[in-house]
Amino acid sequence: MKLQGKLVQIEARKITPVEIEFNSGKIQSIRPIEENSSLPFIMPGFIDAHVHVESSMLVPSEFARLAVVHGTVATISDPHEIANVCGMQGVEYMIENGKQVPFHFFFGAPSCVPATPFETAGGEINADDIENLMSRSEILYLAEMMNWPGTVHRDPLVMEKIRISKKYGKPIDGHAPGLMGELAEKYVSAGPSTDHECFTSEEALGKIKLGMKISIREGSAAKNFEALIGLIDEYPEMIMLCSDDKHPDNLAISHINELAARAIAKGKDVFDVLKAACLNPIAHYSLPVGQVLEGDPADFILVKDLEKFEVLATYVTGQKVAENGKTLIPRINNEVINNFNTSLKRPEDFQLSASSTKVLVIEALDGQLITPEIEGEILIRDGFAESNPEKDILKITVVNRYQDAPPAGAFIKNFGLKTGAIASSVGHDSHNIIAVGIDDESICRSVNLLIEAKGGISAVSGEKEEVLPLPVGGIMSPEDGYQVAEAYTRIDRMAKEMGSTLNSPFMTLSFMALLVIPDLKLSDKGLFDGKRFEFVEVFQ
Repeated sequence: MKLQGKLVQIEARKITPVEIEFNSGKIQSIRPIEENSSLPFIMPGFIDAHVHVESSMLVPSEFARLAVVHGTVATISDPHEIANVCGMQGVEYMIENGKQVPFHFFFGAPSCVPATPFETAGGEINADDIENLMSRSEILYLAEMMNWPGTVHRDPLVMEKIRISKKYGKPIDGHAPGLMGELAEKYVSAGPSTDHECFTSEEALGKIKLGMKISIREGSAAKNFEALIGLIDEYPEMIMLCSDDKHPDNLAISHINELAARAIAKGKDVFDVLKAACLNPIAHYSLPVGQVLEGDPADFILVKDLEKFEVLATYVTGQKVAENGKTLIPRINNEVINNFNTSLKRPEDFQLSASSTKVLVIEALDGQLITPEIEGEILIRDGFAESNPEKDILKITVVNRYQDAPPAGAFIKNFGLKTGAIASSVGHDSHNIIAVGIDDESICRSVNLLIEAKGGISAVSGEKEEVLPLPVGGIMSPEDGYQVAEAYTRIDRMAKEMGSTLNSPFMTLSFMALLVIPDLKLSDKGLFDGKRFEFVEVFQ
């Protein structure tokens, strides 16, 4: 097959009209042709340098169907989420499901499953499992080492996983939010070579100078693009772009192409931007992804311009997988695996005996994963603590989904709900059920909807109920990705009609049990201080 276009030669920093001939999945020849302004641009495909496919609420095959429309040809995928639910079975599921579609899923070995001993998870990945995974060609790296205290202090189990990765010559992804100075030096010296958790330019610059590659993250909840994109001017070799966690409604609209367009709109050099968006992940992870060179796999995209990056067509190993905003990847039959074993709850299960009106409060910040610890005042009725909607201090609960146990309860600010409750079994990292609501009855209803569905997200307000079932591990849907995106849009709209002012209330909710991100989070075992790494009392 032959195509003509203006080839964007990123490394050479020039654009040349060419004719590309490709067959059997490889580029056979690239030859110059006469200038023709009407030709589209041909360039390498976009690569998401760090993503949890599970956070799209789609299985890999459906994620791919949506992503290719935006010119994405590959992802660096950490199957950490499904591993926390189903262990090695979950990792195998992601690999095998991804193999069934024309898309490059590059999976890592989850390094921290369970993420901490302070919560209940459904699976475990031990050092022997890491050895098993690292020996396989499908596994390209050790996924984000979230246990930064264990890394800094050279915990034997952490260091054994790192040693295994080094033995196989595979890179180690980092996860070190806020680490700077001596702590950052100790962390990097252990082996992690990337970080996607930086939220200030100063932090990212410090890590770059230690040799780390920085993946600038812009997902559905955590948004660090504005703070970090300026680094690309001086350090284009050290920057990659990633989404980390992207919900289906957002993925239906855009992916890494949007970040490239935003960078160009800020006046960034187009070759630097495309180096970060397309080539740097290939170099760092030694990916077998084409760079539009003779002999390469025929992975490339056609775009209308180099400003908005409107994708006209996407090719993966020579197969056209998207054209003019439509996916060409057919749906497959997706299997369902799960691990959901808790009984229906009663409203009184969520009652909290109050010893004071003063409580520690989790402060949810729109667009950030960090949650400052603040003090707040709640209401008390018949000796039990209740939400204080007037001050936007609402009850939050985490329910163990793997076995029957009393729900944990605390309080949170900035969800803004004026009625009802919302709940999700997408709850990083262990994916227990998280709910926020006005009263125990609403919280209970929202939780029970998910127990009945064996996972999903829900919203209840008065007589109205919405549920998006996620039966694959309680975190993904096997259904058509575009239909899932529409269903998610409906329930997201309902949450906002209930009063939430958050840009993505369900994505924000999913991180409120993420204990490895400071300051204050809630696990199924209690309120947790992420700075001191210990449980703390709710009532003050």
